[in-house]
Amino acid sequence: MAYSESILSRAEARLKQAQQAHRDRQDRQRRAIYQALPRTEEIDRQLRTTAPKILAASLRQGLGREETLAKLRRENLALQDEEAALLHEAGYPPDALDETPFCPLCNDRGWKGPKMCSCLKSLCQQEQIAELSSLLDLGDQSFNTFRLDYYDRQVWPEFRRSPRESMEMVLSCCRSYAEFFDTYPHKNLFLCGAPGLGKTFLSACIARVVSEKGYSVVYDTASNVFARFEARKFIRFGEDARQAGADTRRYLTCDLLILDDLGSEFTSPFTQAALYEVINTRLVENKHTVISSNLSLDAIRQRYSAQVASRLEGMYQTLVFFGQDIRMLKKQQR
Repeated sequence: MAYSESILSRAEARLKQAQQAHRDRQDRQRRAIYQALPRTEEIDRQLRTTAPKILAASLRQGLGREETLAKLRRENLALQDEEAALLHEAGYPPDALDETPFCPLCNDRGWKGPKMCSCLKSLCQQEQIAELSSLLDLGDQSFNTFRLDYYDRQVWPEFRRSPRESMEMVLSCCRSYAEFFDTYPHKNLFLCGAPGLGKTFLSACIARVVSEKGYSVVYDTASNVFARFEARKFIRFGEDARQAGADTRRYLTCDLLILDDLGSEFTSPFTQAALYEVINTRLVENKHTVISSNLSLDAIRQRYSAQVASRLEGMYQTLVFFGQDIRMLKKQQR
């Protein structure tokens, strides 16, 4: 999962807080038990001295070694049995005085070898959704709240179907893409059409569902993405250069990149090259990408390049948005 440095840092900080809170709860419980059952504190003190004795005896050579070890083990087990009986009688579980990790799966490391543990991964998901919410206002944006009634049922001759019929298909495709992220037939979507028809709304819905499934999702506008590639190329030193490098790596390696509003940026040979790098690299790496634009594929070919248009045509599922501007309809209804 290619989470950003900021998301990972916040998640790790929250995990440390949770681990400390877990240790504090254990300490409070231990003190309460010691106060209620003073004999348990004495037993724990004796157990702490027994363990080094067993280790020392096991390293000793000569006669009596095995007998000494057997005696120490019997004493240790007897103390453990006595403590368990005291705890049981007082209504505590047998491990009430044990020091246990917050996450037994990774022993509070956050990682199991090279793989992120579920304890850290769930916090990364939460931080990612919070970050996406600040960009996309995910509060009420979901597939279930998408309003099809804004789309006309009258057939548009140039499309040979109505906006309503088309958007029912588009909504179904976007929902399936998000819900069956690993198995949907197309890894990439190209959402195109006039402004105000729901492209950004459905992009936000996709981002939300895929994030909740635990995948790393990056949403950004085309102008911001190309600006970071420009910074990577022309800023050579310092924190800005390091951050630009980190941002562009994240655009290229995240599980899902949502590139919004392609075509709104100032187009130059540099942005054309940056767009090709994003699209081609992610195709080669078998990564998922959603691109939204007010431009058609023909306009993409004229504005960027035949290579970009060819990849969108051949490797992306194109979903065409048409109808009346929803923003204007909402404004008229106020």
